[in-house]
Amino acid sequence: MVATSFAQQMLRNRVPATRRRAFGFYVACVMLLATILTIDDFLALPETLAALSSSMRLGLCIMAALAVASDAFPVTLPGKWNTAAIFPSITFTFCIMLLYGVALAVIVQTLAVAMSSWRMRHALWRACFNVAQYSVAIGLAHLVLDAVGDHVSLRLVPILCAAGGWFFAKYMTTALAIWIKDGVPFWPMVLGPLPAEALTTGALLMLAPATMMQVQRRPEFLLVLILPLAAVRKLAIMTAQQRHLASVDPLTGLANRKALITEVTAAAAAHAQRAVPGDRERGFALLLLDLDRFKRVNDALGHEVGDRLLIAVGDRLEGTVRGRPGDVVARLGGDEFAIVAKRLDSSSQARALAKRIEEALIAPVVLDGLPLDVGGSIGIALYPEHGTDFATLFRHADVAMYAAKHRGIGTAVYSPDHDHNSPHSLTLLGDLRTALADPGGGGLSLEYQPQIQISTGKVVGIEALLRWEHPYNGEICPDDVIRVAESSPVMRLLTGWVLCQAVERLARWAADGVQLRVSVNVSVRDLHNSEIVDEIEALLKRFGVPADRLQLEITESALMADPHRVVATLTNLHRLGVGIALDDFGTGYSSLQHLRRLPLTEVKIDRSFVQAMSADADARAIVRSIIELAGALGLRVVAEGVEDDHAWRLLHLAGCDVAQGWFYAKPLTAAQVPQWVAAAEPPLPAGMRLSVPLSP
Repeated sequence: MVATSFAQQMLRNRVPATRRRAFGFYVACVMLLATILTIDDFLALPETLAALSSSMRLGLCIMAALAVASDAFPVTLPGKWNTAAIFPSITFTFCIMLLYGVALAVIVQTLAVAMSSWRMRHALWRACFNVAQYSVAIGLAHLVLDAVGDHVSLRLVPILCAAGGWFFAKYMTTALAIWIKDGVPFWPMVLGPLPAEALTTGALLMLAPATMMQVQRRPEFLLVLILPLAAVRKLAIMTAQQRHLASVDPLTGLANRKALITEVTAAAAAHAQRAVPGDRERGFALLLLDLDRFKRVNDALGHEVGDRLLIAVGDRLEGTVRGRPGDVVARLGGDEFAIVAKRLDSSSQARALAKRIEEALIAPVVLDGLPLDVGGSIGIALYPEHGTDFATLFRHADVAMYAAKHRGIGTAVYSPDHDHNSPHSLTLLGDLRTALADPGGGGLSLEYQPQIQISTGKVVGIEALLRWEHPYNGEICPDDVIRVAESSPVMRLLTGWVLCQAVERLARWAADGVQLRVSVNVSVRDLHNSEIVDEIEALLKRFGVPADRLQLEITESALMADPHRVVATLTNLHRLGVGIALDDFGTGYSSLQHLRRLPLTEVKIDRSFVQAMSADADARAIVRSIIELAGALGLRVVAEGVEDDHAWRLLHLAGCDVAQGWFYAKPLTAAQVPQWVAAAEPPLPAGMRLSVPLSP
């Protein structure tokens, strides 16, 4: 048997405070209508009973007993939008209405409702309302029976019409009750369960004519109806189970993606209605959770353990929303879960729920005596700020989730800054791909910033800097270009274009007698396989440039993404003779480990430390420590962002090898580089005097 859980029944027993007046008025109207439709038959009940033969009395007693007994085991279709459960008693009460009239049918139905309400733990008001609904249905069916029977000679037609009237009255009074009480969208709520309930309820009502004929002939043979009624009940259960399984994740028992779409769509409609009268709790949140390190569990311990871990996580997630009626937990597949948190008045409530989820996942899950650490990254999208439909909210929650995972912060609320796949970003990405395919560069170009050896003033290198003059949007910030390209295959195309431009320019400068080393920034995507090694080797051969004239700059974040593959690629580049520089040193993770493991030739001190040296003793101490450490490992040290004389002098006293920044020169075009190198007279450190001590 498929039935609603105790928690669901308790939720349905409550009426929101803001809707109690309207709902109470509706219940009173239904009760008044029931009284109007049945009062005449109740007044005539004594005469009806007196006219019954002993055979008819026996049939009435048997049907009453079967009605009450059958409703002790009702069938409830799953889902919050179901307008009614399936109660087998309606076969007998509809038959009683056909044979004995409205009053006796209502009395027997009341006894059956009392039984089912007790079994399903309905509140008293629900039981009374159900009695009123059945009374309206029985009364309307009797009116239709009389009206159609006066004009149709075939007895079956009025019965069919009466059954239709019965179903319409019962179904719609329940649908209106749910609509008023819960504020769900009306037509989806009405049409959603209609086919399943029409099938099962119609089958039960259509058993009434056969039952009626049996009562009129041999009422004791009514007991043989137990078997066909059991078959109808089985059909109802199978229908309910099919609908239930279509919206449930088979592993965890949570809602699945289909059910999640339904929940979010319904929540959007319901919360939109709340926004009209200014309800503070007019928002809701969609939270996406992606587990960390789950693949390792599957790989190391097998999928059976992984499945058990997912079940345990689902149980913990349900525990976090147990005190929030109406919230829904769903599993989307793999190690992804979703939570719909309803009736929120601020984003802080969604963050608080996310924090409870994080806390719920802190304790290890113990399986077969083995403690398994489980955590996750959570993305939050809020209605209506981040979207008003499922597709938009889901995409934005997904963007926030990956932002949280990338930044290692556990939880993130959606922000357009996180969204690399916004319509604007996608358009920009398409324009970038077009520009890369343009032989003229499509507005792309490189500028070059000189790197000066501090002790001699000699130009020893130059860094290639990307520029893009968009044909419609003007100059695009290089950071925006990298941001939209880095997560797509376009990044490799862009890196290939920059490398080709830089190596070709090296060859041209060499032909003009200018010997320089060019540094080019590469991303983590470029280093995930060895193709970049072959590409660079082919470029160097094509333009006749020695490998030591090219240097690649990588960041520590690139190393953290996939250290094994990145280190393998860098090792092959080092064997080729290409220099490797660690950019933005000191701002990432595990820097000392990287200095030991990587085939580096250079370390670049991040500009944030360099520019803080003049006023911050701690920054000066950090810079000096980096220089001493790199020197002990035989690495060249380059300071970025040198913009004034003071920083330049401090770097010289600290023993820094090379500096670059506006203190020496702004970025130059390719044509300006030879002229600048020939005419440049960088300052030398002789005779320097400092007013700020180097060390704290």
